[in-house]
Amino acid sequence: MEKLIDVYHQTLGNIATHFIRYLHEKIIWKNNLNLILGCRGVGKTTLMLQHIILSHEENQSLYVSADHPYFTATSLLDLATNFYNHGGKNLYIDEVHKYPGWSRDIKAIHDTYPALKLVLSGSSMIDIIKGVEVDLSRRALVYRLEPMSLREYINFSQGLNIQPFTLDEILLGKAKTIPGLEHPLQLFDEYLQRGCYPFMYEYEYRQRLDTVVSQTLEVDIPNQVNITLPTARKLKKLMYVVAQSTPFKPNYSNLGRTLEMDRSMVAEMMSYLERAGLLRLLREADNIMDSFTKVEKIYLNNTNLCFSLYDSVPDKGNLRETFFFSQTSVQHQVSASPISDFIVDGHTFEVGGKNKKRKQVAEIKDAFVVKDDILYPHLHIIPLWMFGLLY
Repeated sequence: MEKLIDVYHQTLGNIATHFIRYLHEKIIWKNNLNLILGCRGVGKTTLMLQHIILSHEENQSLYVSADHPYFTATSLLDLATNFYNHGGKNLYIDEVHKYPGWSRDIKAIHDTYPALKLVLSGSSMIDIIKGVEVDLSRRALVYRLEPMSLREYINFSQGLNIQPFTLDEILLGKAKTIPGLEHPLQLFDEYLQRGCYPFMYEYEYRQRLDTVVSQTLEVDIPNQVNITLPTARKLKKLMYVVAQSTPFKPNYSNLGRTLEMDRSMVAEMMSYLERAGLLRLLREADNIMDSFTKVEKIYLNNTNLCFSLYDSVPDKGNLRETFFFSQTSVQHQVSASPISDFIVDGHTFEVGGKNKKRKQVAEIKDAFVVKDDILYPHLHIIPLWMFGLLY
């Protein structure tokens, strides 16, 4: 275990705490079993290490990655036993899904050492209710870390501390004056291209993002759902087809013929891509939490993926809708509208450019026009960029 402790302290020494992701304050860290899920690259590892530093419990904690070679000869349970017997109090296990049979060991650790606090991170593909060998859903608090919001990008890039606004506050125009925020439209344009992932300032950002997509398609999804190599290749082809035409209106029968598989398998693969954090599926208003509800449109998860995966410059209208959907769906129920673009918690929204008219939603009482390229709200007209302040 000494080698793991050395790696832990070396890793901890490279972590900065000047910028903390939104999820940190939502996690009940005192709970004895927390599971943080998220797609590749969103900052799960950094979040856990930052909390160790901020909690001032470095000497009572241990961070390990479940894919470390150490675990080829030692189990997670043996590690936890050794750690606890030497006075350890907080065990952080990163990439837990890469440890075979992880749920059995975690259950054993949790049951045997109830005073030991466990914080785990894992792939967004993990289904805590159905997809694990042991039911942990009643034991663990599960959190999902999403790509960065526009608010987080602004805080990170400008050194500000803008707090989130509620949806009601944005609709009431309370976000129109934010101290220290200058040129929000310029920052908004930057964010659309390279602001959704914490590695935004890396020199080869686009290449890093391409790697995130490739590893998700070639490693994460196949490992979690146990699909064959030929099916994994079809998954990549499906992702490419969707990316070139988002928002994509799905015709699973046509896609099935293109991919040489039945439509039910196409629908299942769409679900994989959604869970993996590559797509967002816009469903009908009824039972939108049901994965079998009809999908009206399919979007890429965020606008950075649009710039990464499109063969040409992304369509402006698609970028607007992708941004709106990605920012509002993190904390609110978003569904398709038969009249306009979106319904968010019962409010109707039509998204467009600064010349967009209200005609399409004029007869709807609780409707808003969301306009790009404007700075300030007025009556039922809300600037698009302001929806990036929700989380």
